[in-house]
Amino acid sequence: MDTAGSHRWGRFVYRHRVAILVIFSALVAASGLYGRDLADRLTQEGWFDESSESVAASKLADATFGRDTDSDVIALYTAPPGRTVDDPEVRAAVTAQLAGLLRDHPDRVLRIDSYWDSVLSGQFADDSRIHAFASIGLRGEGSATVDNYQAIVGALAAEGPGTGPAGTTVQAAGLQPVVEGINTGMQDDIRRAEMIALPLVAILLYFVFGGVVAAVLPVLIGGMTILGTQGIMRLLTGYIEVNVFASAVVTLVSLGLAIDYGLFTVTRFREELAAGRGVEEAVARTVATAGRTVLFSAAIIAVSLGALLIFPNGVLRSVPYGGISSVLLAAVLSVTALPAMLAIAGPRIDLWQWRRFARASTEAEIDRGIFSRLAGWSMARPWAVIVPVVLGLLLLMVPFRHIEFGGLSEKYLAQDNPARIAQEEFDALFPGFRTEPLRLVVTGADASQLSDIRLQANTTPGLTGPFEPAAPTRDGINVLQAGLVDERAADTAIAVLRGIEEPDGVRVMVAGVPALERDSIHGLLDGLPLLVAVLVAAALALMYAAFRSLILAVKAVAMSALSLGATLGILTWVFVEGHGARLFDFTPGPLMFAVLVLIVTVVFGLSTDYEVFLLSRVVEARAAGADPPEAIRYGIAHTGGVITSAAAILIVVTGAFGFSELVMMKYIAYGMIAALVLDATVIRMLLTPAVLKLVWRPGSRALRPQ
Repeated sequence: MDTAGSHRWGRFVYRHRVAILVIFSALVAASGLYGRDLADRLTQEGWFDESSESVAASKLADATFGRDTDSDVIALYTAPPGRTVDDPEVRAAVTAQLAGLLRDHPDRVLRIDSYWDSVLSGQFADDSRIHAFASIGLRGEGSATVDNYQAIVGALAAEGPGTGPAGTTVQAAGLQPVVEGINTGMQDDIRRAEMIALPLVAILLYFVFGGVVAAVLPVLIGGMTILGTQGIMRLLTGYIEVNVFASAVVTLVSLGLAIDYGLFTVTRFREELAAGRGVEEAVARTVATAGRTVLFSAAIIAVSLGALLIFPNGVLRSVPYGGISSVLLAAVLSVTALPAMLAIAGPRIDLWQWRRFARASTEAEIDRGIFSRLAGWSMARPWAVIVPVVLGLLLLMVPFRHIEFGGLSEKYLAQDNPARIAQEEFDALFPGFRTEPLRLVVTGADASQLSDIRLQANTTPGLTGPFEPAAPTRDGINVLQAGLVDERAADTAIAVLRGIEEPDGVRVMVAGVPALERDSIHGLLDGLPLLVAVLVAAALALMYAAFRSLILAVKAVAMSALSLGATLGILTWVFVEGHGARLFDFTPGPLMFAVLVLIVTVVFGLSTDYEVFLLSRVVEARAAGADPPEAIRYGIAHTGGVITSAAAILIVVTGAFGFSELVMMKYIAYGMIAALVLDATVIRMLLTPAVLKLVWRPGSRALRPQ
């Protein structure tokens, strides 16, 4: 949309303000109503690389033998004090309970193997016979399995929380309790953001604008975006699997950006009114300037999120579908419903003011403000600013060399989460029994060849025991499995297993959760160069389209890269190396593999986003006849306050996710907070004016009038 077209659209919105507001409000309300059951349609699927050998092997094994249900639910029983699991009363009560589960829930429970089955009596109890367990296999796949677990979990502790039959203590470990804990945590995070972040942002905006009406409008746009996004995500669930993690990320990004867009738009409208323009002209100019910039910003964020489509993981593919839709919705509302609200409010935008904060600053006051002085100070001594700032940011990147990656784990849950406690206790009591074993899927092997393959496989370092058949041979397919002592050593074990010599006509494939996770990690790492290339190329193209300057485009990408690198270093220092683990209440460990890609995409997009808002005012001043140094100072002075406020708003929104019980959401929340703080302060207010001063020189076209 060019400037003239933006002016015409702004005047059109002014003339039809009531109709436009009613139409978009109705559409958003209908979307929210349609998406009211979204939470029930989200899945836990899509974490793994669909193009990997491990996924192909898992699908073959599942199609032949059915889904491996051994690790679905592990019911860990602890005998009452002074008794053992062999006590006749304990045995009778527990076996009766397990038989009742099979009898009462045949549509949910597939099979149960327990210590009290004579065949397994030597394997499913510890040496003291104080602890024993039952493996409960569930019917269904994906989210249906989690639903089945939720339906039976109450029956495991029928006598009260944690209390089992005959006075035993029962704990639920295994894959489904951990997945259910993550699922519940994600839903809680979304509700917390919607119920807590929005009121806090409204309070913050009241101090920014000093008036109730001006503060409420960006929050309304944020709320409308969330409602509209809910329906969009619900529609997507009919065509693709939408992971609950993706839904939480979309909520975080779209809510923050929608409010930021509202902030930029309302701020510009108040500036136009303060300059003495009428309401119609103020709306038209706001749409032509802030509205146009919002559309470019949304395009950059959308393209950045779209880069995730290069990965085959379902969880990463559902983020761009939902994220792009919600960000574009936020932008559309910012140039339709919001200008209509502004046109209706008119001078009443400052209604119910707090005089101390309400008055808009004059041009002279802005020119004397701290951001103007910072810009002038940086431009007066560019090298003295650039060298220490860049060195400091590079220093923050150093810890990133210690980055480690992992998959889904109970350690992502809070330390007091029952599923985590149960899993850790089970692993300590039964180190030889792993709920996530490595599996070998062997096709076309006769008995002799299979025996030779087992001998080779058993030389793999780090196994809890030898590979054993998981099921009898069927259709020429065999599945062998063994646990890993330490899943961090999975790469070595998988490499050895994939080096097994295959006889003619025989195929040996490595599967199991450790292989699925490692293949996904390597697939994501292999795709990172392409992701970065796509992000850089897209940012360069869009920035050039916005400002017609290759130098400005390259400078924007370089600033975003510095911000991103420093953020990744901080995340590694905190979450992998463990600095501040007690303060932020988490267990340090490997970074969830999908989170890295999301952080790279979101942080790069946000950094470039703020650059658009800043440079748009610089170019605007240049077009009005200011020389480049003055245009730079003007741009910093007129965007410093609003960018700082926008960053503060996003920090509040992401801070709501920072209180999550899930470590992977803390990764994203604190990663975005670190990026926002760096970007809105040292990079945007100090480094940017200094670099712009250097790249401009007499005759340069970097800041030529548009």
